[in-house]
Amino acid sequence: MTTSTTRRRLLRCSLGASALLASGASWSARFPERPVTLIVPFAAGGATDNLVRHLAAHASRALGQPVIIENKPGAAGILGANQLLRAAPDGYTLSILPEPVFRLPHLQKTAFDPRKDFTYVIHLSGYALGIAVAANSPFTDWASVVTEARKRPGQISYGTTGVNSTMHVTVEEMAQRAGITLNHVPYKGEAEIISALLGGHVELGVTAGSIAPMVADGKARVLVVWTARRVPGWPNVPTLREIGLDMVANSPFGIAGPKGLPPAVVKPLHDAFHDALEAPSTRALLERLNQESAYLDSEAYAAFARERYEAARQQVLRLNLKTNF
Repeated sequence: MTTSTTRRRLLRCSLGASALLASGASWSARFPERPVTLIVPFAAGGATDNLVRHLAAHASRALGQPVIIENKPGAAGILGANQLLRAAPDGYTLSILPEPVFRLPHLQKTAFDPRKDFTYVIHLSGYALGIAVAANSPFTDWASVVTEARKRPGQISYGTTGVNSTMHVTVEEMAQRAGITLNHVPYKGEAEIISALLGGHVELGVTAGSIAPMVADGKARVLVVWTARRVPGWPNVPTLREIGLDMVANSPFGIAGPKGLPPAVVKPLHDAFHDALEAPSTRALLERLNQESAYLDSEAYAAFARERYEAARQQVLRLNLKTNF
């Protein structure tokens, strides 16, 4: 190889590196140039929707462009993940990723693999999930549900956000441990569950913070929460561990984009939503929803996602959940 040839190759490499650096700087300088769509894979009006809309409003100001919420309820919360597979890796399409995204690949064929098909932007929170009843319900605690379910196997109905959702799987584990059978009724979102519960269409409703106003108004009460500790809003409601079930099910969630998002796009998105999560008004909203911040940055969230994927596999095996491959 001649000296001149070597010099030409070095020059090309140098120019290529400069182009990459310039490209990154360009991404950072111009993103976002138009509105960002954030998919919420649940119906409007639930705890997730309320919190994410609040965060989106704050993030919009930081980004200088609107963050538009698009609700896609159904399919246990994986419709947003499916849409990310078809989206360009430019940061303009994001989705909330709920826990079923890590569970369903162990139960059925999914188009995505959560270990490699998404760019994890920021982890946000988890839910104060629990089992609620209408104010006129005869059930006063989980033990009374178990007693009645043994008299009426498969007749006590409970509502969740879908088959193989965290709500569904957790109740089935509770029922399995108690040796009872309940009747599962899936809905598209928490607002539908609460409406069905108060309307007498189901006897039990698995809900998060959106039930709080009904509890405060005396229209509903919570029998048990699935958090690690009692929630401040319901100090008299026991946890699963306190009633003898060594379980915690808070169904953590965060924001992700398509795989291959440039770091210069991930950073402004992460920073905007992190600022929103830390805002005093967000902390106040989380308190009203009986939720806590569970912030993780992009790298930690990606590691957390791999852990949840493995934990979900073990849960599917432990409960002998039905697969559909």
